[in-house]
Order: sequence, then C-alpha cells, then structure tokens
Amino acid sequence: MAYQLFIPPCCLDTPHPTHPPAVSRPLRIQIEGPKVSVDKLLPGISWQTSAAIPTFPQPAGPKLAALAYQAVYGVAPRPGTNDLAVRDEYLGWIMPMPTREIDYYGVTFDHGVPADDMNPEVLQINILEMEEDNGAYANKGILFQVDPAKYASVSILAVPRCCQRRKGTTDRLRINSAVETRVAIQAGMSWLDRVQQLENRGELRPAKPVV
Repeated sequence: MAYQLFIPPCCLDTPHPTHPPAVSRPLRIQIEGPKVSVDKLLPGISWQTSAAIPTFPQPAGPKLAALAYQAVYGVAPRPGTNDLAVRDEYLGWIMPMPTREIDYYGVTFDHGVPADDMNPEVLQINILEMEEDNGAYANKGILFQVDPAKYASVSILAVPRCCQRRKGTTDRLRINSAVETRVAIQAGMSWLDRVQQLENRGELRPAKPVV
C-alpha cells in the first residue's frame, strides 16, 4: 500500500507566501529526499540507473512531481497545460562508484513558469524519512516537533524550506542553474551558449535577484 505525501501547514506566525503558494503564482518546485521514502510513496516503481547516462526523467520523476503538486496546491494538475513540466532531477549515488545505485532522489518541475524565464522563484521541499531513526533527523532540522508514530506506515512528511532550520539562501541559484545546465547538455551546448541562444532570440528575461 502506498504511503501518502503530507505537507503540514506553515509553522511561521505569518505564513510564507509560497506555503502554500497561490495557484496563479509561477513557481519552480524541487522535492527531494531518501529513495526509501520515494519507494514508499511509489511502491513498485522502477529505477533505471544501470546505463552510463541514466534515463531522464526516471519513472519516479513525473509521479513524484504529481504527488508534490497535489500536496502543495490541493488539486490535481490541469491536463494540457505547463502545470507539471519536469525540468531536472537529482540522483544521489551510493559511493564508491560504480555501484550504479542511488539512495537519494529529487525532481524539479515548473508550474506556470514562462519558457524564457531562466531565474524563476523556487520552492524547495525536503522529504523526511522518520521510520529509519524514529524522527530524530527530522526533529533536528525543522522548526516544529513531529511525532513519528503518527506517520508510521501511513504517510511521508515533506517540509518546505520556510519551516526548516536551514535557510536555503542558495536554493534559487542552485535549482535554476541545474535546470539550465540540463537544457544546455540536452541541446549539446554549454551553459553560456544557452544564455547566448536566448539573448539572440530576444527571449532572455532580465535576471531577478537571487534570494
């Protein structure tokens, strides 16, 4: 039986504007966490990591993105829109290589982000596995206390950055740079070539401040 992905309400006195975000707000969302948690959310999902260049996206990518979308917005993605465009993923490889196995996974997807926006606002969400250590790691890293017994065999906790002790000052730069790097690699060009391509098309928007 699949576990449910649960994102609790914002714990701040004044809720962060992206927790939850307005549906009309363009946003790039990254959700990541231990593979063991992803496997609980998506039982039976396959991982295609044996090739020198792994499959992108992994079968788990769009499915995890859809679960995150539902948890963030409270509604399912709208068919035929750019509500759920998978842009990047992160594979945490078990070392030393070449084991070709991962123990951590993350996916990045866009909600309403214009194709020419290289620096959209981002929302970082971390999945916290509590059955492995009875919630010890989770309770050290977030701004509220959780009872792992309430989640056992039922749901997986995921917490946006605003409710974590880590500030995430580089989240926007890190996430957006990773997306553009993947776009460039898939097109057989360097990241700078990608920037030049958008400038030549007149599609490059002025960079927003990275906060």
